[in-house]
Amino acid sequence: MTTDAEKGVQRTQNGVPKPPDADLPGDAEGHLQVWARPDAFPPSPGGAAWGWTDLKGRAYPCESAEALADAVRKDRDGALELAWSPASDRLVVPEEIPEIREALLAARERNVRVDFDLARRRLLVMSLLLGGSVIYQFATGWQELPRVGAAEGVTLVLRRMAASVTLGLLVIVWLVFGFIPFYQYWKKRRELGGWSAGRIATLAPVYRFESWLVLQRAPLTWVFLALIAVVYVFQVVAPNDIAAAGLLKDARAAGDWWRLFTAPFLHGFLPHLLMNGAAMWYLGRRMEVLAGWPHLPLVFLIAAWTGGEFSAQLVAAPTVGASGGLMGWLGFLLVFETLHGRLVPRKSRRRLLAGVLLTALIGLVGFRFIDNAAHAGGLLAGMFYAWIVFPKSVSPRRPHPRAADRIAGGVAMGVLAAAAGFAVWLLVLDWLSSR
Repeated sequence: MTTDAEKGVQRTQNGVPKPPDADLPGDAEGHLQVWARPDAFPPSPGGAAWGWTDLKGRAYPCESAEALADAVRKDRDGALELAWSPASDRLVVPEEIPEIREALLAARERNVRVDFDLARRRLLVMSLLLGGSVIYQFATGWQELPRVGAAEGVTLVLRRMAASVTLGLLVIVWLVFGFIPFYQYWKKRRELGGWSAGRIATLAPVYRFESWLVLQRAPLTWVFLALIAVVYVFQVVAPNDIAAAGLLKDARAAGDWWRLFTAPFLHGFLPHLLMNGAAMWYLGRRMEVLAGWPHLPLVFLIAAWTGGEFSAQLVAAPTVGASGGLMGWLGFLLVFETLHGRLVPRKSRRRLLAGVLLTALIGLVGFRFIDNAAHAGGLLAGMFYAWIVFPKSVSPRRPHPRAADRIAGGVAMGVLAAAAGFAVWLLVLDWLSSR
């Protein structure tokens, strides 16, 4: 094995980079993370020494390194996923091929610049809409107030605006789809100003891990997505969906304990479902692939129940949504990947912490209609589960579920499927009673 100090990576005999923190005593290749092994990606297609594949796995051979570099420069839509070269008989991420790193840097700079300009225009439009809504609500509220002093009138109007659910939702939309993307691209553009081809090489493990993760099968995550989608379909036709199966705190106190398990499969409106679905797809797949499928339903069940109990004690309003279970997955991954520090690249682990901070910020802005108690309860339950179940490990290998884990996971999945089915039954009864 040779060391390339300039690029800050080490290479196996097949030319595949691995991060310096992946080294352990003994057989080097046997102690690589599963995503860093030479066989982590499919074999390169025959017929050409160079080429690339798109997101659907279609191969595009190239005659030379220059032709491949030209394809990288022209990739404006991010279609280029993996590539191959004579240095390896397997597909790799483009960052691992030295001959095209300069082209990658140029393409990244161009794409980030374009994305930043688009994010800036979107932020401007959304800021104008939000500002117009604030001015309208302020003017409307001011006209409806009795004649009082200026200071008292402004205070009353501001309180009314702070209590507005519509305005709060607009602020969250502005934050999630306007300001945060703008800030992210602004930060990337600033970082790219000091990048070099060597910097691209040091980030290869992060891109390799993320690309490998996308290619992994996660069937149980798809089952979760199907369950919340099916329940939402029945919600659309049920006139009193929240009352039928949501977490009504008075009903819970009166003995409807089952609402703790049906409410996570209900959602308030379509954007709520889509946002939770996106989080479910990313967190669930990552957890299922790295920790093993049994922990996916176990953590969701425990976290959703704990989040519901926190909500029942601290929040009076009805609650629906999978956020408690999803925060449990997030908390689990934070602790699990910290305990297994060599399993995932450090930079990729930081994204999980950014997810917690973003959720906290959104919860702070929308505290009047976001169940922060359920979020906190689910997060703590997931973190505690990972801390109890998994010991600290210095191995880069994934843990293998035991027979007891598989049995418990199967039971937990059965309970969750039954809860989703019961929610559908309650929604159907609600629909029939309204006819």
